[in-house]
Amino acid sequence: MNSENFYSQLPLLDNFLKITDVGNFFDVPDDWYIIVTDIRGSTKAIEAGKYKEVNLLGACSIVAVLNVAGKTEIPFVFGGDGASLLMGPSLLPAAQKALLATQQLAKTEFDMDLRVGLVPVKVVVAANYPVKIAKFKVSENYNQAVFIGGGLTRATELIKDPAAGNIYSIKNNGVSPTADFSGLECRWQDIPSKYGEIVTLLVMVRSDLGQQSHQFYRKIFKKINYIYGKENSLNPIDSKNLKLTLNSTKLIQETLVRASSATWLDRQLYLSKIQLETALGSLLMNLKVKTEELDWGVYKDIAIAATDYRKFDDMLRMVISGNEWRRKKLTGYLERNYREGKLVYGLHVSDRALMTCLVFERGGRQVHFVDGADGGYALAAKDMKQRMKE
Repeated sequence: MNSENFYSQLPLLDNFLKITDVGNFFDVPDDWYIIVTDIRGSTKAIEAGKYKEVNLLGACSIVAVLNVAGKTEIPFVFGGDGASLLMGPSLLPAAQKALLATQQLAKTEFDMDLRVGLVPVKVVVAANYPVKIAKFKVSENYNQAVFIGGGLTRATELIKDPAAGNIYSIKNNGVSPTADFSGLECRWQDIPSKYGEIVTLLVMVRSDLGQQSHQFYRKIFKKINYIYGKENSLNPIDSKNLKLTLNSTKLIQETLVRASSATWLDRQLYLSKIQLETALGSLLMNLKVKTEELDWGVYKDIAIAATDYRKFDDMLRMVISGNEWRRKKLTGYLERNYREGKLVYGLHVSDRALMTCLVFERGGRQVHFVDGADGGYALAAKDMKQRMKE
């Protein structure tokens, strides 16, 4: 298998439960690199009400690299306040410049510190933290990378470590970095839960359980399905509650990213342009208009199908729609297993979800990043860390 095209050549899994079978995973090539981005002080930023900006910058680091990669398929995971991406050596120089530009954007436009680090796969593998990957077909327009082995988690620890972090941080060597954020869109209103609650969940089973850990994840998936229902019930994004916004204060975030180097007038023109596009899109969807490129009557369904409301990168990450009774049932199950030393978990509850979108083709390649409002993954991670200390 060719190293540069390694990911694109992986077979597709057609069922999420298949990620619990180790035989479906492949070793990431030794000459590849793990890139990790995250917002320093994201919890404080969220507590100050900047949870949307935190989400946006996590998505920015992904879209900047995907635009560098072009048609080369690369694996990534959105983590709420940052992202993980993997790639071969040929893409690395251009990706580093794009990430430095994203870091600069975070500082100048949002007054946030985006940490950007880079760890060779062979470094974590040599320390006995494998990086194994599979590819799950979420929809016709989105294939999702899935990771096991602990390598991604170890790379994140190295990048955040005060001593090792300086070794692995991406540094600006005097170049003027630029990035292309084409495809990034933030045009949906907050999405209220169809059942009353949005639960953002992180679950990590003890790695020293070996093969049993994967079997245990399978039990957890089935338990969640038993409590919350199958996919249509689990997915927090519902077409009835999915509405576009024309509010300029909400659309300004996309404007600050997509027109970051423009003059004030050009920014106003960009904002007016996306307001017009949003109004037109809403009208086309409501009237169920069919064009040569797209059946607008089913566009919401296309978007919902390409959401990343569940994923796995050394731990289970989910954003679930449900009610208080279901959450208490789930929490009771997780807490029992936590007390028995089998897993650690983190959870955050809101009444709505957020969706940040990468749309490269309106009727084709796209992914819609989902997080719980008011902090979602970042606050679930804070909850998990507290249990780890205990």
